[in-house]
Amino acid sequence: MPETTDPGGRERYYLTTAIFYPSRQPALHSLFEAIGADALVRYRRLSGADTRFLTGMDEHSANVERAAVEQGIAPRDLVDPWADNWRSAFDRFGISYDRFMRTTDADHARASTEMVQRAMAAGDIYKGVYSGWYCPGDNEFKTDAQLVDGHCPEHPALELQWLEEQNWFFALSKYQEPLEALYRDNPSFCEPEHFRNEVLGWLREGLRDFSISRSGTNWGIPFPGDPEHRIYVWFDALTNYITGAGFPDDPKSFAKWWPADVHIIGKNITRFHCLYWPAMLMSAGLPLPKQVFAHGFMLDKGAKMSKTQGNVLDADSLVAQLGVDGVRYVVLREVPYDRDADVSLDGFLRRYNADLANDFGNLLNRTLNMVGRYLDGARPDPVSGELATAWQAAWQRYTTAVDGYLLHDALAAVWEFVGEANRFVDREQPWTLAKQAKSGDAEAERRLSTTLADLLEACRVVALAAAPFMPSVARRVHEQLAVDFPYQDNGSGGPALVDLAAWGGAASGGQVGTAEILFPRVEIEAA
Repeated sequence: MPETTDPGGRERYYLTTAIFYPSRQPALHSLFEAIGADALVRYRRLSGADTRFLTGMDEHSANVERAAVEQGIAPRDLVDPWADNWRSAFDRFGISYDRFMRTTDADHARASTEMVQRAMAAGDIYKGVYSGWYCPGDNEFKTDAQLVDGHCPEHPALELQWLEEQNWFFALSKYQEPLEALYRDNPSFCEPEHFRNEVLGWLREGLRDFSISRSGTNWGIPFPGDPEHRIYVWFDALTNYITGAGFPDDPKSFAKWWPADVHIIGKNITRFHCLYWPAMLMSAGLPLPKQVFAHGFMLDKGAKMSKTQGNVLDADSLVAQLGVDGVRYVVLREVPYDRDADVSLDGFLRRYNADLANDFGNLLNRTLNMVGRYLDGARPDPVSGELATAWQAAWQRYTTAVDGYLLHDALAAVWEFVGEANRFVDREQPWTLAKQAKSGDAEAERRLSTTLADLLEACRVVALAAAPFMPSVARRVHEQLAVDFPYQDNGSGGPALVDLAAWGGAASGGQVGTAEILFPRVEIEAA
């Protein structure tokens, strides 16, 4: 559980994404990580926690420098517009970050320098000669065992570079036993288990020291005491997580926010976050993050999506069809957050039509229309009937899934309840009850009122559970129901979600609003 940091016992929760590799703008598979992280943070805010959400761009890439040279401009002039594009994309998709970190930020340079100096003071940094195959796609030297047909398995289209140069190294091998103890005492440090098993496999093979500097460049943070070198990747990129907490400039902020509750990362960088990063923090005498959670990838017919392979999905074109909240929903519903999944445009469109346009959109629309037609728009109080029982079970599954980062399972639990509510309509047939009530049947009149009351309540609690995933839609549903939605756009403020999401948790009485179509059906071209 998050630590408490104020006299009122309010939880604090610090979540980060990985710091993203620089490119002109994010494709959908890159946004997937940030959308999922945002849903997790919004859930914590709605639950009353004091949250901090960090994301950003890792800018000191050799590819940035190479592309800038080709264009005849300074690297900073190249990445500034890129960072603006990423930040604008995150804003469009409702990514409610507290800070968008750039590794070119001045406070981050100070943090990275401090981390190197602490490792030096601990005797964990030395100079040596490194030779090997270097992949420019992920800024990593590759062993022969890691190569597939002479290529990096993550970037098969890129040519590897043979490099031989004098570098500064971090003595990762010194931390073999401390890291073994970490996973023996706290195996859930890396989740899920199938990705943790890969980390444990690397640990069993024995840890190798790794290069932390590069020479022959001016692009990057100067290496302390050696102006011919720049800090290379890991003491730069990974350090962003503590920079974002206030290290080293703001000790009070750092004491509040560090350690992070979770780093949300892609499965391809577990080695660095689950072995390199904890060793670096041990060397610096700093606490370790509480957990690292690795998500899987969106795949295209079994292949990883990447711009170099030309098989990415354009996020903005999908928004044009489904809206921002529609896209947020389908990617988190279609792609399990803990493993890989094949996706397609057709699959996303069908999921949107089935779950949003048909199931929930139809439930909301016909419920409001029936309340307007049969009850003159008056909102009756819900009762503790079969839908209340079904919701209690759905809510338990939902919270358990979100706490375990299984966002697809959380949405599945809520939408199974939506299915129950639609079947409830078909069983109770309010249109038949309305005819009977009009003929003077008092029992039919009572059942009509309770049936529609429970359907209104079902729509309300579904919208609340969906709020971390579809924040704009949640507010619009509440407006149609004419029920207060007491949260700001980032999810803060208002009573705890668990209280409002309880059956009957909203103020009763009043008149419902007017039904409006929230999820227009999209046409799917025949194959």
